[in-house]
Amino acid sequence: MSNTQHPQLAFIGAGNMARSIIGGLVQEGYPAERIRASDLNRDALEQLSRDFGIGTGDNAAVAEWAEVVVLAVKPQVMKTVTEALRPSLAHHPLLISIAAGIDGASLSRWLGEDQAIVRCMPNTPALVKTGASGLHANRHTSGAQREQAEQIMGAVGTVQWLDDEPLMDAVTAVSGSGPAYFFLVMEAMIDAGVQQGLTREAATELTLQTALGAATLARTSDVGVDELRRRVMSPGGTTEAAIESFERDGLRDTFQRAMTACAERSVSLAKALGQ
Repeated sequence: MSNTQHPQLAFIGAGNMARSIIGGLVQEGYPAERIRASDLNRDALEQLSRDFGIGTGDNAAVAEWAEVVVLAVKPQVMKTVTEALRPSLAHHPLLISIAAGIDGASLSRWLGEDQAIVRCMPNTPALVKTGASGLHANRHTSGAQREQAEQIMGAVGTVQWLDDEPLMDAVTAVSGSGPAYFFLVMEAMIDAGVQQGLTREAATELTLQTALGAATLARTSDVGVDELRRRVMSPGGTTEAAIESFERDGLRDTFQRAMTACAERSVSLAKALGQ
């Protein structure tokens, strides 16, 4: 690929999510010499450089060099970091924020009202390149910059664009926080298997493989998950007994309430962190 497809890319913050994105990009052929990173944790930064061959520097230096800047710092320090970074952004690079709970209006206020900004809500399976990310671009973001953002986040999973920024709260409820819901279900299944006499090792292996198999089947099937569920259920059979128990106990309503609480918390955090 040409350098137009590999813009000079800087990461402000070198934590797990930045590491996973950098690793995915390099694995897909993104030139390491066109990636730089900064972080207050010098050990983490040096390890990243050794592992992937990327360059390093301080926040201002890597930002001034970059055509795309990924803001990968914790939400609680985003305001401080971005306000300090603003003088280094006179060349108007594309800015991608992967911090939860920081809305576009706050980012524009801190970084500059005329900057091209893409908000991204990734999730932790990006660490194993099976992530799911929701993206929203502000009005200053060009079509080419949208493609750059999609290329970068697509290196670690699937990408969905949103026209309306408030829908990022729904993305948080579905995919951003979603892995924890599945982990909780796995915990419950493992514990139930142990209670029914399986060893914890056996219950864990069977549960994890079943979760992987179900997700893989759903991902590759030409029918919806509702139909896949029905295909497992025989009338009067064992699966039907379990599903009817879930329905009687209001599992769908439980998920609805939990995900509403998640989205509402996302809204309140945005208000608090965007001050």
